[in-house]
Amino acid sequence: MSITLSSTDLEHRITQLFISAQCTPEVAQQVAANLVLANLSGHDSHGVGMAPRYVDAMLEGGLDPNAHVAIQVDHGMLLGLNGQTGFGQIVGVEAMHLAFERVSQLGACIMSLANSHHLGRIGHFAEMAVERGWVSLHFVNVLSRPVVAAWQGGDGRYGTNPCCIGIPVGMGDDVREPFVLDFATSRVAQGKMRVAHNEGKSVAPGILIDEHGHPTTRPGVVVVPQSNGGFGALLPFGEHKGFGLAVACELLGGALSGGGTWHRAADAKRAVYNGMLSIVIDPNALGASMSFAQETLAFIDWLRQSPPAPDSQGVVLAGEPERSARAARKKNGIVIDDATWQEIQQAGAKVGLSI
Repeated sequence: MSITLSSTDLEHRITQLFISAQCTPEVAQQVAANLVLANLSGHDSHGVGMAPRYVDAMLEGGLDPNAHVAIQVDHGMLLGLNGQTGFGQIVGVEAMHLAFERVSQLGACIMSLANSHHLGRIGHFAEMAVERGWVSLHFVNVLSRPVVAAWQGGDGRYGTNPCCIGIPVGMGDDVREPFVLDFATSRVAQGKMRVAHNEGKSVAPGILIDEHGHPTTRPGVVVVPQSNGGFGALLPFGEHKGFGLAVACELLGGALSGGGTWHRAADAKRAVYNGMLSIVIDPNALGASMSFAQETLAFIDWLRQSPPAPDSQGVVLAGEPERSARAARKKNGIVIDDATWQEIQQAGAKVGLSI
């Protein structure tokens, strides 16, 4: 069984959950809205199913619900920030606004953010930038139980380490929907395995290895402890190429930000920390605003002219599936599987709230 709720209803319920966990109403609402937006966008892996883990992290003391971003390094175009283990949906937005101030002044900003709790869907930050007509690039590492195997490795060694690039298309009277590329460097996001496991589904071959390093289609191998007490692992996308990008995200998001990289045994803590290196550029500052807009339009139109491949609906650009999902789910509601809803209810019970 499952439950279907409107985005407004779901956001209200998750807001109340976080308020009961000692968040301020403002923080609770912003985090809940961000999670629900992920659900609306078709990314249930980063949606309200994360709320129980956030509650556990707060109860354990690994997530400070009242923390805000702190400036540690300030050299004009360069910003070094610390999230102080606060909600990523809070400190990440604060960090982007600080970067935007520098872009407005200087034309670009290189910003690092260390020690943020789970940032959620990184595409949200790229969308903030492209709304202003700016380009943004994001490299993120994950400090939590390692769930992705190195290329030709047999166990988890690092996180899903997302990479995201946002590019506005057109300008003025001819602004098109932006290009927002947001993906885990594993073949799928870890949260998608949680959703599949909760729904009792198997996954396609070639995504997972089990606790012994052998191929499997059981998503539970990266969700719950296995026969030997350990876990399986996700595989990197694109073989050695995806693995190389994952390592780059670890070193840029983790090492360069000062938040650190993962190189220790796993533990059972519920907190998830992210480091992020972001680069935001105003095309106007490069003196290329007109040509940039013209070329983005020309190339997108060129791609659109490609005839559909057999048995396909034609070219699909990054950002389009999310926009389509938002329209459908705003109309039809958001479906929450029974296991996930039970986890949310159990989280509520831990903080004295009946959901």
